[in-house]
Amino acid sequence: MDHLDDKNEHLPAETLTLPERGWRIDPVKAVIVTVFCWSGFAVMAWLVHHDRTSAFDRTGLLFWRNGGDLTPIGSPAVLEALRDMTALGGTLIMTMMVIGAVIALLFLRLRREAFLLALTAMTGTLVEVQMKLWFGRARPEIVPHLTEAGGNSFPSGHSFNSAMIYIAIALAFATMSARHSVRYTIVGVAIVLSLLIATSRVWLGVHFPSDVTAGWLGGAGWAFLASAMFFRPAKAAAESETAQKLDKITEKARTPGPAA
Repeated sequence: MDHLDDKNEHLPAETLTLPERGWRIDPVKAVIVTVFCWSGFAVMAWLVHHDRTSAFDRTGLLFWRNGGDLTPIGSPAVLEALRDMTALGGTLIMTMMVIGAVIALLFLRLRREAFLLALTAMTGTLVEVQMKLWFGRARPEIVPHLTEAGGNSFPSGHSFNSAMIYIAIALAFATMSARHSVRYTIVGVAIVLSLLIATSRVWLGVHFPSDVTAGWLGGAGWAFLASAMFFRPAKAAAESETAQKLDKITEKARTPGPAA
């Protein structure tokens, strides 16, 4: 035992190196992506409003399904995987993801990114809820609903919120890397994950393809728009007295208490 203690004395002490904030997405590029996404959303909303998506929606809902019960083709494990995937875009998971990410960013002293993420999530949720009320589209009845779903159908809330939140989280944590390849990978994974969540809503029969297309474009567009629109307010909030108090709280939480 004494021998082990002697060896440990020569080991270097563990240290935590905090990241330096050095990157943010170019606001001009963010606005260009926003225009592209929201233009697509506007086109899809116009088509839905004028009942021009019937063929697209029916084809998408009936794609890759059994002829009898109209369930997705594959084993029960496939259906379970679809439900697991769609759960990643649910309200509870999304809320926990945002809270966890904001706390992590505060611990890392990336206050600007923490406030920006919180602003993006709160305002984007209000936008998504309001749009659902405006359009008031009913859920599809072409195929069985294989998961619980309530409320209006257009745009898809799972698609909108997963695109908005996962991309916003990716943009926040991408600031920790100076390498383009790392940042692209982080944002790319968030895009792919949110697209899979959107696709699962159609396969589970609770959304039209036009719902998830518009929802994903709207959510992704909001994530990029918010990164440019809320940058200055988030920076000001991060430098305020409130942010300094939060820093003291997180610093206190890092400090180990007295030995028992």
